[in-house]
Amino acid sequence: MAARGVSAMLSRSIGAPTASSLLLQSHRGLVNAANRRFFGNTAAAAEEPITPPVEVKETRLLINGNFVDSASGKTFPTLDPRTGEVIAHVAEGELEDINRAVTAARKAFDQGPWPKMTPYKRSMILYRFADLIEKHNDEIAALETWDNGKPYEQAAKTEIPMLARLIRYYAGWADKIHGLTAQGDGPHHVQILHEPYGVAGQIIPWNFPLLMFAWKVGPALACGNTIVLKTAEQTPLSALYVGRLAHEAGLPPGVLNIVSGFGPTAGAALATHMDVDKLAFTGSTDTGKIVLELAARSNLKPVTLELGGKSPFIVCEDADVDKAVELAHFALFFNQGQCCCAGSRTFVHEKVYDEFLEKSRARAQRRVVGDPFRKGVEQGPQIDEEQFNKVLHYIRSGLESGATLEAGGDRLGTKGYYIQPTVFSDVKDDMLIAKDEIFGPVQSIFKYKDLDEVIRRANATRYGLAAGVFTKSLDTANTLTRALRQGTIWINCFDVFDAAIPFGGFKMSGQGREKGIHSLRNYLQVKAVVTPLKSPTWL
Repeated sequence: MAARGVSAMLSRSIGAPTASSLLLQSHRGLVNAANRRFFGNTAAAAEEPITPPVEVKETRLLINGNFVDSASGKTFPTLDPRTGEVIAHVAEGELEDINRAVTAARKAFDQGPWPKMTPYKRSMILYRFADLIEKHNDEIAALETWDNGKPYEQAAKTEIPMLARLIRYYAGWADKIHGLTAQGDGPHHVQILHEPYGVAGQIIPWNFPLLMFAWKVGPALACGNTIVLKTAEQTPLSALYVGRLAHEAGLPPGVLNIVSGFGPTAGAALATHMDVDKLAFTGSTDTGKIVLELAARSNLKPVTLELGGKSPFIVCEDADVDKAVELAHFALFFNQGQCCCAGSRTFVHEKVYDEFLEKSRARAQRRVVGDPFRKGVEQGPQIDEEQFNKVLHYIRSGLESGATLEAGGDRLGTKGYYIQPTVFSDVKDDMLIAKDEIFGPVQSIFKYKDLDEVIRRANATRYGLAAGVFTKSLDTANTLTRALRQGTIWINCFDVFDAAIPFGGFKMSGQGREKGIHSLRNYLQVKAVVTPLKSPTWL
């Protein structure tokens, strides 16, 4: 939301380069040597960008079932991270546009058919929505790749099918939300009802635009709420496209409103709006604090937060090293490292550390970086120049603090926001690269001696989103799953995001859970109804 503020905080935490110019030149020489040795055959990023196989159709705000210009008429550019060039100019929503969207959502909830519609009819609309997503899979994936930079194969074969799966999952829940009856102590009939909040404000991030769309829109609609959703300013295109499909499926006007814009304007207006009944946000922990404060200062609306992480990936002494290396590599580098639960602290037992390090270095060197539309590419560019520079700042910080650069360490090519897969060893727990969420392709490898040590170190963080454990021992797995203070523990796997699996964090990684049955609780209020019973046959 407050991206510029977070950027400023980042600059203060890292600071300007503190090493002497001679030391920095030495670091640059080291990185350049690594470039030649590790990435001499990687030319994909320097090739002419492939023309995306999709046309941008929707760039205006979706309010009350119609695509409209912003009230001010202002637009902003959304950029191709492969080149930094403009894809399209998108309507820039601000306070007046949020007001229009909330008014439409309020009318659709208070007077419109959506909450009054039978749950079965709501489910049918959501099922048709999922069908349309599948029908347009390739177009949606191409928009997602073009605007975000993620590999097209990842978007087309995994993420968009998961989008459809999630919408179907919540469609199935729409007519299965039941109340309860409770036994009172006296002659009363007690009903416990689950009712929608009303207007739900939702703010989604840029790293997985449509999956986060589904995590929020799916349960909110299934429960009968109406929505005002703010997209990330970096990636507005795919949500607008999918919003059109939702209305094609039969969604009534005003039920789903989509406003593109910036955090300090559109995002703040949504968080503080007095007629928004519920708020959900996914993004950085620092911005999550701002969102929570704004919600509290307005009408004390309840807030669900899915925030940052610094997830440990623990490789035990009995691990199959080859498999552990591949899984740890995936856990960190997936989606250009732009994943809140990335396994960014790789703890390796001292007995297998040297072998693991050597093979991790080699695996990073083999990673194919380039145009995400090109077949076989594993890693595309970072989302934008700000994130690109942030990652490079952290790499420089790792060098300056004494970590050993094993691979990568610099940009790849001269055009776009490509960064070499980077591996550090000899990382200490007090280094910035060990503590901060880098959100980029930077793997930090730590050495440990025993379970007690790794449990203590893995938990010594303000985050608690996820963890990975790689071991052949059931006893070791059980010990670590109970001891680690994380919202998700993956055993011998990572980044498994099935629709029914709840996701969320401990500590400063968030509040509440998304996906699964738990996500429905985010969008339902509990109401108790008590009625006297006269001459009851039984109590």
